[in-house]
Amino acid sequence: MKVLYDTILKAKYTGRPNRFVVTLDLNGESVLAHLPNPGRMWELLFTGVTMYIVPHDKPDAKTKYRVVGIERDGVVIMLDTNYSNDVAQHLIENKLIPGWEEWRIVRREYTVKLHGTSSRFDLLLTNDKDDEFLLEVKSCTLFSKTGAMFPDAITERGRKHLLHLKELQNEGYHTGVLFLVQWDKAQWFLPDYHTDLEFAKTFKEVAPSLDWKAVAVAWDETFTMPTVTHECSYPSSILDTEAHDSGVYVMVMHLDHDLDLEVGSKGLMHFKAGYYMYVGSAKANLTKRIERHKRKRKKMHWHLDYFRGHCEMIAGLPIRTSLDDAECALADAVRGVAEWDVPKFGSSDCDCKSHLFGMTENPIHNKKFMDVVEDYRMNKLDVLVK
Repeated sequence: MKVLYDTILKAKYTGRPNRFVVTLDLNGESVLAHLPNPGRMWELLFTGVTMYIVPHDKPDAKTKYRVVGIERDGVVIMLDTNYSNDVAQHLIENKLIPGWEEWRIVRREYTVKLHGTSSRFDLLLTNDKDDEFLLEVKSCTLFSKTGAMFPDAITERGRKHLLHLKELQNEGYHTGVLFLVQWDKAQWFLPDYHTDLEFAKTFKEVAPSLDWKAVAVAWDETFTMPTVTHECSYPSSILDTEAHDSGVYVMVMHLDHDLDLEVGSKGLMHFKAGYYMYVGSAKANLTKRIERHKRKRKKMHWHLDYFRGHCEMIAGLPIRTSLDDAECALADAVRGVAEWDVPKFGSSDCDCKSHLFGMTENPIHNKKFMDVVEDYRMNKLDVLVK
């Protein structure tokens, strides 16, 4: 069995200065490592988690090491997207993907031109009938306890790729997508309609036309080529009920100084320096509501409008759901992980103590907070999957 790396070291994650670089504690020494994965990975990157790195094989590289994997709950996860096509080729050549045993690899990085548009696909496959199968390979690192979703950031390029695959299918090609779910506990797979609703809508439209699979693979510390543990189910009916531009959200903000502020009819309110989480809801146009909250210049309407002009916006986290009582339930869950709240802020029309909560650490890097987000985005779907 092929081992992908000669020397693998363990280090502890300490930070991420930019999308492609992380800081690590390697046996007491602070080092930089290249992260060959552009995903947000907010659900994985927490201070102190174990990362797997290898010495950089390029002598002129800006970092001494390169990240290959990470641990979640003691399970090894592959992060190095450079090897996604290698893994896909290994699984296909060894007939480890259920239903694709007839296919074999012809070429990698295959370009097709249709109606003046060129697209490059990861793999070209064929079979004994000389059929051509154009295959895209995606690495999925967004998980819950038993589920997986893709993508973890908005990808217009990925959405257009899906449309082009369907177009080529209509022209007589055999086309599809292989999602490598790097978490062998995942039992189901869905497009992440919370993060990228347009990708999810497109996926729902084209999925019946494509030959696609989401397979869960298992890794160990040697990063030997994995096997497929199982194919993930596709509970598409969830998209019918949940994948709409409505639901609840959390706005994450940073206030770098103590502040006394007049907030509409509530009068003078005190906010201490720190990170804040505001919980709200929108029965329609959830995306526009979040974008409005991000803007500083606007007509004052909600309590948050007054506070927004004095803080830095970190992120807006949509949670698309059909549940009627999700806003107050989410506020209660966020309150459970927060260090303080601002009494009656944003909760004038309900019985909640507050909908604005604070903590000293950036919530995006706080595992307890991100567990709440994961719970409301994914774990609560387990009931619907069953």
